[in-house]
Amino acid sequence: MRTKKRIITGIAAASAAALALTGCSGDTAAETLENGDQADVTIAVFNGWDEGIAASELWKAILTEKGYDVELEYADPAPVFSGLSTGDYDVTLDTWLPITHSDYVEEYGDDIVDLGAWNDEASLTIAVNEDSPITSLDELAGAADQFGNTIIGIEPGAGLTRVTQDDVIPGYGLEGMNYQTSSTAAMLTELQTATNNGENIVVTLWRPHWAYDAFPVRDLEDPQGLLGDSEGIHSYSKADFQETHPTVAGWLQNFKMDSEQLYSLENLMFNENDTDDYAPLVEQWISENQEYVDSLTA
Repeated sequence: MRTKKRIITGIAAASAAALALTGCSGDTAAETLENGDQADVTIAVFNGWDEGIAASELWKAILTEKGYDVELEYADPAPVFSGLSTGDYDVTLDTWLPITHSDYVEEYGDDIVDLGAWNDEASLTIAVNEDSPITSLDELAGAADQFGNTIIGIEPGAGLTRVTQDDVIPGYGLEGMNYQTSSTAAMLTELQTATNNGENIVVTLWRPHWAYDAFPVRDLEDPQGLLGDSEGIHSYSKADFQETHPTVAGWLQNFKMDSEQLYSLENLMFNENDTDDYAPLVEQWISENQEYVDSLTA
């Protein structure tokens, strides 16, 4: 939860809706490609969700090369699902189910379509340096002093923060530890510092995340299952996406990306390079993973 680029305002959303209602006549008529798809594709991206940003930038590069005109629109989850339901967005690639985004799917489910999960390894985690003295959350209370008596968290309002505070801490008797919440960026800075200094650290994290590719960390076992089960990351579309974009819909229905592939792309985009100009980095990653990328549209 790191990157915030462009949030669609009510004015912009209203303008998009107004354009749709005009029938897009004259010069604004929807261009159709030889495969029968409309050329314009609007992908809605959740602000700050790195896995969704990475997947969306990847598909923007793939579809642009195929002749599509792709727009990435950044917004928070609530307006994304609302926009999908009204057709203002074509697709979003970062819906976590069956837990995280279930309320939105329940609210808008009659007007949006599940194109399937492209990764089934999403999960909330508590991670430590890989050479730490413990392997399980039920050992953490007894070893708290070896971790500075502190758990490093992320944003106070995050779902992971709520689960850690309401379930994990009382469930494993960690009330005596300092649960430090601030931001994902601050957590990653603490993780980098501890790694550089060879110190023990415990952080709240989630999979998939590029930190697993960048740092020597491992998850603590959760014998009580308080962090919840693994989730799938799904692509969701507007109701008529399979009619307006049958080819792209088919590609996304078949899209699969394992966590190691995703980690490497995220690490390149968000950690190894200090830039928001992702296009050249995605092109570099594609060139290094050409066979896999070609298979996505085969």
